[in-house]
Amino acid sequence: MVTETEWLNQAVDLAAQNVADGGGPFGALIVRGDELVATGTNQVTPTLDPTAHAEVVAIRAACRTLGTFKLDGCLLVTSCEPCPMCFSSALWARVERIVFAADRHDAAKAGFDDRAFYEVFHTEPAAWPLTLEQIAVSERERPFGEWGRKADRTDY
Repeated sequence: MVTETEWLNQAVDLAAQNVADGGGPFGALIVRGDELVATGTNQVTPTLDPTAHAEVVAIRAACRTLGTFKLDGCLLVTSCEPCPMCFSSALWARVERIVFAADRHDAAKAGFDDRAFYEVFHTEPAAWPLTLEQIAVSERERPFGEWGRKADRTDY
């Protein structure tokens, strides 16, 4: 049986190898029981995709491997504490647990300071670093009505 510490060491090794390969210093695994389902490394700069964090890459790969968008019963193992986007992605994927090695303060010391992102929801929207504005349109609820009437929808 593989321990969580062994999984974490594998995520850290994956992150370190990703640095050597030209990527960012983050690695993640999706584990179900004793099975390694998928891995992911930070691919932000190689793919020019700001959402390609290691955790998101691993979640996407695990969903493809398992043929589902729900990762119930899975563990997300990551070399560093997930940022708010990655944490939210894990919530949407229904990951059961997350374990991590380095924390947000360790990341900040290395130049990956996401602390402002953790704090943004503690402030009023008017103080957010980008503008969020609702504009009234008459049909704004139509897609939800269509969804509600769709008999063959896949709820998530």
